[in-house]
Amino acid sequence: MSQQSKVFGLVVIGDEIISGKRQDKHFAAVAGMMAARGLRLSWVQYHSDDQARLAEVFRRSMAAGEVVFSCGGIGNTPDDYTRQAAAAALGVGLALSPEAEAELRLRFGDELTDVRRLLGTFPLGSEIIPNPFNRIPGFMVKEHYFVPGFPQMAHPMIEWALDTFYRDLFNQHPMVEKAFLLTGEMAYESALLDLMQHIVAAYPELRLFSLPSLIGKERRHLELGVEGEASRVDMAMEEIRQEVERRGIHWVWRD
Repeated sequence: MSQQSKVFGLVVIGDEIISGKRQDKHFAAVAGMMAARGLRLSWVQYHSDDQARLAEVFRRSMAAGEVVFSCGGIGNTPDDYTRQAAAAALGVGLALSPEAEAELRLRFGDELTDVRRLLGTFPLGSEIIPNPFNRIPGFMVKEHYFVPGFPQMAHPMIEWALDTFYRDLFNQHPMVEKAFLLTGEMAYESALLDLMQHIVAAYPELRLFSLPSLIGKERRHLELGVEGEASRVDMAMEEIRQEVERRGIHWVWRD
């Protein structure tokens, strides 16, 4: 497991995602930007635009002290409930943020209407997240960062939050990942379960993974490896190598 001192989560919101009308573009992007900084997401959740359910999700993660990035549902249309859910989780009301109103005025000028002011109406106690795409801000409260569902807006806003508030966590424990591709009659997960259990017990700070590859119904190979601090990874991989060779399993390094 990563030794980062914060638990990071991602919530992707939208009926269109849950229904399959649109494909999620947030998970891979956020995981990548965190990996580039030596961090890791601990969990990801997908939710429809359901105010009560979202409120419960945020209530739990706020109580746990987790860092959460929430994408979607902060517009001003009747099917956007994220700001209301966040307010319910906090037990506070909603109000127009002066900082958000200033950004909206720069964006819309004399065309800033009451309807558009809803875009800057956030839970009491929130601060704004700057939006470099069109100046319509998101909001943050209790290490929860609420950004739009549009990737071109959401992703630079999440990067800003990471770089502004969590830089001291970057690359504290550089991680490496190594793996073998195993082939042969005994190169399948159930036959290697005892070996995997031993590695997990002997190296609890590492993340072990096993990924079978199939062609039709035929096994192609088993990818078996670990991720973590470099010297410990090397020790674990050497143990794996010796044991798979003892069992007559062919191995090559994964590229």
